[in-house]
Amino acid sequence: MSSNPGISVHLTFTVDPSNVDKFFEHFRPVYEAVIAEPECAFFEVYQAPDNAGEIHAVENWSMTVEELMEKQITKPYYKPFAEAAEPLLLKPREVKVLNRVGKSYFYVKEQ
Repeated sequence: MSSNPGISVHLTFTVDPSNVDKFFEHFRPVYEAVIAEPECAFFEVYQAPDNAGEIHAVENWSMTVEELMEKQITKPYYKPFAEAAEPLLLKPREVKVLNRVGKSYFYVKEQ
């Protein structure tokens, strides 16, 4: 494990609005598996207010991009989700991996 602030993975799924419930049925198992990973520091899912089929997920990881590619995305629980979700998508998923700046620009309000 590195001493850097980690990375943030931003995913966008564009789902046919009639398939959103089905998408989330397939998404739940992979979500549960990911949040059980010790290096997963944050995971939240969002929907666009004007398009229920535009689904975004943000994952923060205490690892480097290299570690993500070597250790995380190779986990077997991603494959069933990818295979089940692909036919529900209107276009390929978008993925962006960003380096986190660190604690000087991190805030979460207690709710």
